[in-house]
Amino acid sequence: MALLDRTPTPTVTASSAKPGAGRPIGVGLALAALATVVWSGSFVTSRALHDTVPPIQHAFWRWIIAIAAVAPFAVREAWRQRRVLRRHLRFLLLASLLGVTVYNTLVNQAGMTTSAGNMGMIMAASPVLMAGYERLGGVRLGARRVTGMAIACAGVLLLVSKGSLAMDFAVGDLWVIAGALSFGSYSALLKRRPAEIGGLPFLFSTFVLGALMLLPVFVASYAVQGGFTPTVGTVSPLLYVGVVSSAVAFFAWNKAVSVIGAARAGVVYYLQPVCVALLSFALLGEAMGWLQVLCMGLILGGVVLGAARAK
Repeated sequence: MALLDRTPTPTVTASSAKPGAGRPIGVGLALAALATVVWSGSFVTSRALHDTVPPIQHAFWRWIIAIAAVAPFAVREAWRQRRVLRRHLRFLLLASLLGVTVYNTLVNQAGMTTSAGNMGMIMAASPVLMAGYERLGGVRLGARRVTGMAIACAGVLLLVSKGSLAMDFAVGDLWVIAGALSFGSYSALLKRRPAEIGGLPFLFSTFVLGALMLLPVFVASYAVQGGFTPTVGTVSPLLYVGVVSSAVAFFAWNKAVSVIGAARAGVVYYLQPVCVALLSFALLGEAMGWLQVLCMGLILGGVVLGAARAK
């Protein structure tokens, strides 16, 4: 992770200073895809823990584990940049609130009353918000990317509605919609990350601040609901979401957005419902019919079209 974070920025000359010139687009897309695939598994774990670990405690321990996983790589560099981090504390607090404290807590809460498949499919609405933020910021999305987003979004809507386009949301679905808004806002905010803050110090500081903001709610949850029994069935999913879904996936996603932008990374994020459906089929034995295959084709086609680099 430290090697990725320290990749030098390519030198851009006057003759080659074009939008996207010299950027490792392929690496950015691969990192966005890695984060998307890993996060797909976290929806399954959120659903699996819904009746054993309270949502707030699930979120809190996830970030404690993530802090422990990132600390050996980030503490020294974060300490060197402590004055920079203090100077941009407001930005860090907002990023921590949206991406750490709120987003994952809402997803865990959703897992109490809706399926992992629904969570993954509804979260795929986040790229629309990401693209909207970039457009408001003056970024021209281009006809190809907009068309790809529209095709992928149509596939998601068909998949969520089971082909009827009659939206019937459960309470958990509404929690996920709120989570999608939070994640989309976080992803758009990443483009405003001060260049002087390194990737690992940013990741570590947001994890710590996000966990601190969760602490009072965690204490209240523990006092009212009690704790949970540590077993293989509870600790293993927490280790997955703490190390892989948090430390690895957030680093990959943050790096991807810094390289290719939130809008293009958001198009790759449309792969999430496909990944969740495949995981549900492989791990939970859920049926997969012709409609699911058709929608996956639409989503994949839209992702390829929207993520492609314009000539």
